[in-house]
Amino acid sequence: LNSSYRVPFESFRVPFVDLQEATNNFDEKFRIGVGIFGKVYRGVSRDGTKVALKRRNRESPQGIEEFQAEIEILSFCSHPHLVSLIGYCDERNEMILVYEYMENGNLSSHLYGSDLRLPTMSWEQRLEICIGAARGLHYLHNSAVIHRDVKSTNILLDENFVAKITDFGISKTMSELDQTHLSTTVKGSIGYIDPENFIRRQLTEKSDVYSFGVVLFEVLCARPAIVQSLPRETVCLAEWAVDSHNKGQLEQIIDPNLAAKIRPESLRKFGETAVKCLALSSEDRPSMGDVL
Repeated sequence: LNSSYRVPFESFRVPFVDLQEATNNFDEKFRIGVGIFGKVYRGVSRDGTKVALKRRNRESPQGIEEFQAEIEILSFCSHPHLVSLIGYCDERNEMILVYEYMENGNLSSHLYGSDLRLPTMSWEQRLEICIGAARGLHYLHNSAVIHRDVKSTNILLDENFVAKITDFGISKTMSELDQTHLSTTVKGSIGYIDPENFIRRQLTEKSDVYSFGVVLFEVLCARPAIVQSLPRETVCLAEWAVDSHNKGQLEQIIDPNLAAKIRPESLRKFGETAVKCLALSSEDRPSMGDVL
Protein backbone atom coordinates (compact mmCIF):
# COMPACT_ATOMS: atom_id res chain seq x y z
CA LEU A 1 0.00 0.00 0.00
CA ASN A 2 1.04 3.55 -0.73
CA SER A 3 3.42 4.92 1.90
CA SER A 4 1.94 8.43 1.83
CA TYR A 5 -1.08 7.31 3.87
CA ARG A 6 -1.88 9.37 6.93
CA VAL A 7 -2.14 6.44 9.30
CA PRO A 8 0.09 3.45 9.91
CA PHE A 9 -1.98 0.77 8.20
CA GLU A 10 -0.09 -2.20 9.54
CA SER A 11 -2.25 -2.12 12.64
CA PHE A 12 -5.25 -2.89 10.42
CA ARG A 13 -3.71 -5.89 8.70
CA VAL A 14 -5.36 -9.24 9.50
CA PRO A 15 -3.77 -12.63 8.64
CA PHE A 16 -5.63 -14.64 5.98
CA VAL A 17 -5.80 -17.72 8.23
CA ASP A 18 -7.77 -15.75 10.83
CA LEU A 19 -10.34 -14.85 8.18
CA GLN A 20 -10.57 -18.44 6.99
CA GLU A 21 -11.23 -19.46 10.56
CA ALA A 22 -13.85 -16.72 11.08
CA THR A 23 -15.88 -17.86 8.04
CA ASN A 24 -15.26 -21.62 8.15
CA ASN A 25 -13.02 -21.21 5.08
CA PHE A 26 -15.45 -18.85 3.30
CA ASP A 27 -18.30 -21.31 3.55
CA GLU A 28 -21.21 -20.32 1.26
CA LYS A 29 -23.51 -20.80 4.29
CA PHE A 30 -21.98 -17.60 5.66
CA ARG A 31 -22.45 -15.57 2.50
CA ILE A 32 -24.75 -12.61 3.10
CA GLY A 33 -24.39 -10.69 -0.14
CA VAL A 34 -22.55 -10.08 -3.36
CA GLY A 35 -21.51 -6.86 -5.10
CA ILE A 36 -19.29 -5.64 -7.91
CA PHE A 37 -16.21 -6.04 -5.71
CA GLY A 38 -17.04 -9.58 -4.64
CA LYS A 39 -18.88 -11.67 -2.07
CA VAL A 40 -19.71 -10.57 1.45
CA TYR A 41 -19.58 -13.07 4.33
CA ARG A 42 -20.47 -12.89 7.98
CA GLY A 43 -17.98 -14.34 10.39
CA VAL A 44 -16.98 -14.49 14.03
CA SER A 45 -13.49 -13.49 15.07
CA ARG A 46 -11.57 -15.33 17.78
CA ASP A 47 -12.69 -12.92 20.48
CA GLY A 48 -16.34 -13.54 19.55
CA THR A 49 -16.88 -10.30 17.60
CA LYS A 50 -19.28 -10.62 14.69
CA VAL A 51 -17.71 -9.28 11.52
CA ALA A 52 -18.58 -8.84 7.84
CA LEU A 53 -15.91 -9.66 5.24
CA LYS A 54 -15.91 -8.31 1.71
CA ARG A 55 -13.69 -10.55 -0.43
CA ARG A 56 -12.66 -9.41 -3.87
CA ASN A 57 -13.60 -11.67 -6.73
CA ARG A 58 -10.51 -12.08 -8.96
CA GLU A 59 -12.58 -11.17 -12.04
CA SER A 60 -13.97 -7.98 -10.52
CA PRO A 61 -13.51 -4.75 -12.48
CA GLN A 62 -12.88 -3.11 -9.10
CA GLY A 63 -9.43 -3.75 -7.75
CA ILE A 64 -6.54 -2.25 -5.86
CA GLU A 65 -7.71 1.36 -6.27
CA GLU A 66 -11.11 0.73 -4.71
CA PHE A 67 -9.53 -1.45 -2.03
CA GLN A 68 -7.05 1.26 -1.08
CA ALA A 69 -9.65 4.04 -1.20
CA GLU A 70 -11.85 2.13 1.23
CA ILE A 71 -8.97 1.50 3.65
CA GLU A 72 -7.65 5.04 3.43
CA ILE A 73 -10.98 6.74 3.98
CA LEU A 74 -12.24 4.47 6.75
CA SER A 75 -8.98 4.55 8.65
CA PHE A 76 -9.03 8.32 9.02
CA CYS A 77 -12.82 8.75 9.14
CA SER A 78 -14.59 7.52 12.22
CA HIS A 79 -18.16 8.44 13.06
CA PRO A 80 -21.19 6.77 14.69
CA HIS A 81 -22.98 6.83 11.31
CA LEU A 82 -20.19 5.30 9.21
CA VAL A 83 -19.53 1.57 9.19
CA SER A 84 -16.22 0.94 10.91
CA LEU A 85 -13.39 -0.91 9.26
CA ILE A 86 -11.83 -3.51 11.56
CA GLY A 87 -9.06 -4.56 9.21
CA TYR A 88 -7.97 -5.78 5.81
CA CYS A 89 -6.00 -8.62 4.30
CA ASP A 90 -3.81 -8.33 1.21
CA GLU A 91 -1.73 -11.50 1.40
CA ARG A 92 -1.87 -14.38 -1.11
CA ASN A 93 -3.18 -12.00 -3.80
CA GLU A 94 -6.34 -11.58 -1.75
CA MET A 95 -8.11 -8.28 -1.13
CA ILE A 96 -10.43 -8.63 1.84
CA LEU A 97 -12.00 -5.89 3.92
CA VAL A 98 -13.28 -6.62 7.43
CA TYR A 99 -16.05 -4.51 8.94
CA GLU A 100 -18.25 -4.44 12.00
CA TYR A 101 -21.26 -6.68 11.33
CA MET A 102 -24.57 -4.90 10.77
CA GLU A 103 -27.33 -7.04 12.18
CA ASN A 104 -30.24 -5.56 10.21
CA GLY A 105 -28.70 -5.51 6.75
CA ASN A 106 -29.30 -2.64 4.34
CA LEU A 107 -32.07 -0.04 4.31
CA SER A 108 -33.54 -1.08 0.97
CA SER A 109 -34.31 -4.61 2.21
CA HIS A 110 -36.62 -3.08 4.84
CA LEU A 111 -38.46 -0.92 2.32
CA TYR A 112 -39.23 -3.21 -0.62
CA GLY A 113 -38.41 -6.31 -2.57
CA SER A 114 -37.21 -8.42 0.31
CA ASP A 115 -38.33 -12.02 0.52
CA LEU A 116 -37.82 -11.89 4.27
CA ARG A 117 -41.20 -10.21 4.85
CA LEU A 118 -39.68 -7.83 7.33
CA PRO A 119 -42.07 -5.80 9.46
CA THR A 120 -42.96 -2.38 8.06
CA MET A 121 -40.83 0.39 9.48
CA SER A 122 -42.65 3.15 11.28
CA TRP A 123 -42.37 6.73 10.05
CA GLU A 124 -40.41 7.70 13.18
CA GLN A 125 -37.95 4.87 12.57
CA ARG A 126 -37.52 5.94 8.94
CA LEU A 127 -36.87 9.55 9.96
CA GLU A 128 -34.23 8.45 12.49
CA ILE A 129 -32.47 6.46 9.77
CA CYS A 130 -32.52 9.39 7.33
CA ILE A 131 -31.16 11.74 10.00
CA GLY A 132 -28.42 9.24 10.88
CA ALA A 133 -27.39 8.82 7.24
CA ALA A 134 -27.43 12.62 6.79
CA ARG A 135 -25.13 13.01 9.82
CA GLY A 136 -22.73 10.45 8.38
CA LEU A 137 -22.65 12.27 5.03
CA HIS A 138 -22.27 15.65 6.70
CA TYR A 139 -19.25 14.32 8.59
CA LEU A 140 -17.73 12.93 5.35
CA HIS A 141 -18.17 16.23 3.54
CA ASN A 142 -16.58 18.06 6.47
CA SER A 143 -13.70 15.57 6.21
CA ALA A 144 -13.36 16.51 2.53
CA VAL A 145 -14.68 13.19 1.22
CA ILE A 146 -17.32 12.77 -1.51
CA HIS A 147 -18.96 9.34 -1.28
CA ARG A 148 -20.23 9.13 -4.91
CA ASP A 149 -22.45 6.09 -4.40
CA VAL A 150 -25.08 7.09 -1.84
CA LYS A 151 -28.07 4.72 -2.16
CA SER A 152 -30.33 2.68 0.09
CA THR A 153 -28.25 -0.50 -0.30
CA ASN A 154 -25.21 1.44 1.00
CA ILE A 155 -26.98 2.47 4.20
CA LEU A 156 -26.67 -0.36 6.70
CA LEU A 157 -28.57 -0.82 9.96
CA ASP A 158 -27.16 -2.17 13.20
CA GLU A 159 -29.11 -4.14 15.80
CA ASN A 160 -30.74 -0.92 17.05
CA PHE A 161 -31.55 0.28 13.52
CA VAL A 162 -28.86 2.95 13.70
CA ALA A 163 -27.96 3.90 10.11
CA LYS A 164 -24.34 3.62 8.98
CA ILE A 165 -22.98 4.49 5.56
CA THR A 166 -20.82 1.94 3.80
CA ASP A 167 -18.95 1.29 0.53
CA PHE A 168 -16.25 3.88 -0.03
CA GLY A 169 -14.58 2.13 -2.96
CA ILE A 170 -15.30 4.89 -5.47
CA SER A 171 -15.25 7.78 -3.00
CA LYS A 172 -12.99 10.72 -3.71
CA THR A 173 -11.17 13.05 -1.36
CA MET A 174 -11.42 16.72 -2.25
CA SER A 175 -7.62 16.92 -2.49
CA GLU A 176 -7.68 14.27 -5.24
CA LEU A 177 -10.32 16.32 -7.03
CA ASP A 178 -8.28 19.51 -6.79
CA GLN A 179 -5.65 17.79 -8.86
CA THR A 180 -8.15 16.79 -11.54
CA HIS A 181 -10.12 20.07 -11.59
CA LEU A 182 -13.30 18.29 -10.58
CA SER A 183 -13.70 16.70 -13.99
CA THR A 184 -13.96 12.99 -13.58
CA THR A 185 -15.61 9.91 -15.05
CA VAL A 186 -19.17 9.56 -13.90
CA LYS A 187 -19.51 6.80 -11.35
CA GLY A 188 -22.40 5.79 -9.17
CA SER A 189 -25.65 3.91 -9.58
CA ILE A 190 -28.37 4.45 -12.16
CA GLY A 191 -31.28 6.40 -10.70
CA TYR A 192 -29.09 8.13 -8.12
CA ILE A 193 -26.57 9.99 -10.29
CA ASP A 194 -26.62 13.77 -10.13
CA PRO A 195 -27.67 14.93 -13.63
CA GLU A 196 -25.24 17.85 -13.40
CA ASN A 197 -22.35 15.49 -12.75
CA PHE A 198 -23.57 13.48 -15.73
CA ILE A 199 -23.77 16.44 -18.11
CA ARG A 200 -20.94 18.68 -16.94
CA ARG A 201 -18.67 15.98 -15.52
CA GLN A 202 -18.39 18.05 -12.37
CA LEU A 203 -18.24 16.30 -9.08
CA THR A 204 -18.83 18.09 -5.79
CA GLU A 205 -20.29 17.08 -2.45
CA LYS A 206 -23.62 18.31 -3.88
CA SER A 207 -23.64 15.14 -6.03
CA ASP A 208 -24.05 13.16 -2.80
CA VAL A 209 -26.85 15.53 -1.75
CA TYR A 210 -28.73 14.67 -4.96
CA SER A 211 -28.37 10.93 -4.32
CA PHE A 212 -29.50 11.46 -0.73
CA GLY A 213 -32.66 13.14 -2.08
CA VAL A 214 -33.41 9.97 -4.05
CA VAL A 215 -32.96 7.92 -0.84
CA LEU A 216 -35.42 10.20 0.99
CA PHE A 217 -38.08 9.44 -1.61
CA GLU A 218 -37.24 5.71 -1.51
CA VAL A 219 -37.91 5.84 2.22
CA LEU A 220 -41.17 7.75 1.75
CA CYS A 221 -42.52 5.73 -1.18
CA ALA A 222 -40.95 2.31 -0.42
CA ARG A 223 -39.90 1.67 -4.02
CA PRO A 224 -36.59 1.49 -5.89
CA ALA A 225 -34.97 4.45 -7.66
CA ILE A 226 -35.64 2.87 -11.06
CA VAL A 227 -38.39 0.41 -11.97
CA GLN A 228 -38.23 -0.36 -15.70
CA SER A 229 -41.55 -2.22 -15.75
CA LEU A 230 -43.61 0.80 -14.64
CA PRO A 231 -45.37 3.33 -16.91
CA ARG A 232 -42.82 5.68 -18.45
CA GLU A 233 -43.48 8.74 -16.29
CA THR A 234 -43.00 6.71 -13.10
CA VAL A 235 -39.89 4.66 -14.04
CA CYS A 236 -37.49 7.13 -12.41
CA LEU A 237 -38.41 7.78 -8.78
CA ALA A 238 -36.69 11.18 -8.58
CA GLU A 239 -38.57 12.65 -11.56
CA TRP A 240 -41.90 11.13 -10.57
CA ALA A 241 -41.67 12.21 -6.93
CA VAL A 242 -40.61 15.79 -7.75
CA ASP A 243 -43.42 16.02 -10.28
CA SER A 244 -45.98 14.66 -7.78
CA HIS A 245 -44.72 17.06 -5.12
CA ASN A 246 -44.96 20.04 -7.46
CA LYS A 247 -48.54 19.09 -8.37
CA GLY A 248 -49.41 18.85 -4.67
CA GLN A 249 -50.02 15.11 -4.94
CA LEU A 250 -47.26 13.79 -2.69
CA GLU A 251 -49.63 11.91 -0.37
CA GLN A 252 -50.78 9.85 -3.35
CA ILE A 253 -47.37 8.27 -3.87
CA ILE A 254 -46.29 7.51 -0.31
CA ASP A 255 -45.88 3.96 0.97
CA PRO A 256 -49.45 2.67 1.57
CA ASN A 257 -48.23 1.33 4.94
CA LEU A 258 -47.63 4.92 6.03
CA ALA A 259 -50.93 6.33 4.80
CA ALA A 260 -52.59 8.42 7.51
CA LYS A 261 -49.64 7.80 9.83
CA ILE A 262 -47.61 10.91 8.95
CA ARG A 263 -48.60 14.32 10.24
CA PRO A 264 -49.25 16.61 7.24
CA GLU A 265 -46.64 19.07 8.53
CA SER A 266 -44.01 16.34 8.77
CA LEU A 267 -44.80 15.12 5.25
CA ARG A 268 -44.64 18.66 3.89
CA LYS A 269 -41.23 19.31 5.43
CA PHE A 270 -39.84 15.95 4.36
CA GLY A 271 -41.08 16.41 0.78
CA GLU A 272 -39.66 19.93 0.55
CA THR A 273 -36.27 18.79 1.80
CA ALA A 274 -36.12 15.89 -0.65
CA VAL A 275 -37.15 18.11 -3.58
CA LYS A 276 -34.48 20.69 -2.68
CA CYS A 277 -31.85 17.94 -2.63
CA LEU A 278 -32.97 16.94 -6.13
CA ALA A 279 -32.60 20.45 -7.62
CA LEU A 280 -31.12 20.07 -11.11
CA SER A 281 -28.48 22.72 -10.44
CA SER A 282 -26.07 21.89 -7.61
CA GLU A 283 -26.08 25.53 -6.44
CA ASP A 284 -29.76 25.23 -5.61
CA ARG A 285 -29.26 22.17 -3.42
CA PRO A 286 -28.74 22.45 0.33
CA SER A 287 -25.55 21.21 1.97
CA MET A 288 -25.92 18.18 4.26
CA GLY A 289 -25.58 20.62 7.18
CA ASP A 290 -28.60 22.56 5.87
CA VAL A 291 -30.55 19.31 5.48
CA LEU A 292 -30.00 18.53 9.15
